[in-house]
Amino acid sequence: MNITLLTVGKTDRNWVWDGFEIYRSRLKHYIPFTLVEIPELKNASSLSKEQIKEKEGQLIMKCLRDSDEVILLDEKGREYTSVEWAGMISKRLSAGSRNIVFVIGGAYGFSPQVYGRASSLVSLSRMTFSHQMVRTIFLEQLYRAFTIIKGEPYHHE
Repeated sequence: MNITLLTVGKTDRNWVWDGFEIYRSRLKHYIPFTLVEIPELKNASSLSKEQIKEKEGQLIMKCLRDSDEVILLDEKGREYTSVEWAGMISKRLSAGSRNIVFVIGGAYGFSPQVYGRASSLVSLSRMTFSHQMVRTIFLEQLYRAFTIIKGEPYHHE
């Protein structure tokens, strides 16, 4: 199994990228992980929010394979405690060799087509984070989940 984080836009803040890299290097000891960044749309200021979501959705869909399990990081998604999150990851690991693709959309969310492709929605918090920061927060929580699954001392209850 592989885990992919598919994002709209690139990280342009070094401190965000540095944090992301810390957890990516730690995570590689547990599972293959890939980051796929879709470039932001050019001339998006001339498009409506719906047009932006639709165009970004088309780019997201091109990156997905039929066999991928797609989980959207979305404010409407289910919230988990860290232990529940680890349980959800563990359940998917034991379910088979499927690839899981977590998707961080653009500023306006996802198109109906992308929502239709997703098997579930996950919210990292009821608070709103920048799309750049979400990457690092997500990766830290993914790393935390694997330490919980392995019974390692990173997480404290």
